[in-house]
Amino acid sequence: MLQQHLFPQLEAAVGPLSAHLELLASVIAMVPLGRLLTAGRASTGRPAKDRAALATAFVAKAILNLPTTRDLIDRLRVDQALHQFCGWRSPLAIPHESKFSRAFAEFAASELPQQLHAAVIEATQRPRLIGHIARDSTAIPARERVPEALMEQKRVAQEEKKKGKRGKPKRPKGAFRRAKARERGTRLKQQRAQKLPAMLANLPQACDIGAKKNSKGHEQYWRGYKLHLDVADGQLPISAVLTSASVHDSQVAIPLMTMTTQRVDYLYELMDSAYDAEQIHGQSRELNHVPIIAIHGRRGTKKPSQMPKVFPTTPTPELTWAEQERYKTRTMSERVNARLKDEFGASHLRVRGAAKAMAHLMFGVLALTVDQWLRMQITG
Repeated sequence: MLQQHLFPQLEAAVGPLSAHLELLASVIAMVPLGRLLTAGRASTGRPAKDRAALATAFVAKAILNLPTTRDLIDRLRVDQALHQFCGWRSPLAIPHESKFSRAFAEFAASELPQQLHAAVIEATQRPRLIGHIARDSTAIPARERVPEALMEQKRVAQEEKKKGKRGKPKRPKGAFRRAKARERGTRLKQQRAQKLPAMLANLPQACDIGAKKNSKGHEQYWRGYKLHLDVADGQLPISAVLTSASVHDSQVAIPLMTMTTQRVDYLYELMDSAYDAEQIHGQSRELNHVPIIAIHGRRGTKKPSQMPKVFPTTPTPELTWAEQERYKTRTMSERVNARLKDEFGASHLRVRGAAKAMAHLMFGVLALTVDQWLRMQITG
């Protein structure tokens, strides 16, 4: 319908459409902005700007991969088709940058981008049976200061580490890792008995320092956040959660699978070895899904001991050949993360605070979801 009816009418009105404008028109046609927004009056009695036009402009900012709101306004002033698509008849009607900032703060507080994305998923994916859900996270660097309390904790930990090197009793080897593992295990146990709002409220969201191993096994550090995504077959983002950069991936698995289960019907869950925990396996099966999780090395050794009677060991369990074939499709989550950063503005985070950062990212996730759905309809 978009290609046969909507696009020809738009081309007759504004001229030839670029790929970006076609995607923007598709997003406008699919998201229920009129249902979720109202153009009421301000408390001072002055008429408020049309929030639907401003929301559409922020979607255009993600589609055009523009770094700042000022770049968006400059593009709106010179691109006639773009400001008409957003709802302004002339460049003189485009609001000031401060209006954009206040409107964006309202959208972030009301979680408007998340609601729009959930509405698109409900309309397009609810009737569909999805085979695989791939779960992964990606680093989101931010231009934001880390809270002073967190920096103080890190300084104290570094001082204790230096004192330990001067001859004081050292902490037993691996004790810190075991303490962090116990903390993660405690949260996972609590999540199995909690509702989704309580799970999300218990996840840290402040900007801090994160570390993650790259493909070569080296740790990379960044300051900011971590975006966790559930991606369906066809590279469609279904659910998203934003946490602090230091939050371990396993802490968000149960909230994500709960959120995704409420939105769509699916069969298999694909996760890497960071999610290999009994609570995650159990919760996935309880929700009537089949977890396919890469085996973590802590669960045994691949080579059994040559002296089993003296040093008995348990070989590491392995995925079956069928599970290994299904697990190969997990790379679709990495491709979605790459497209989100390269094409839809996730690498241009200029706002501060978890709520605004999530709103900025979700405008990109919304545009990416519509783009991938249209691609599936064309190829299908």
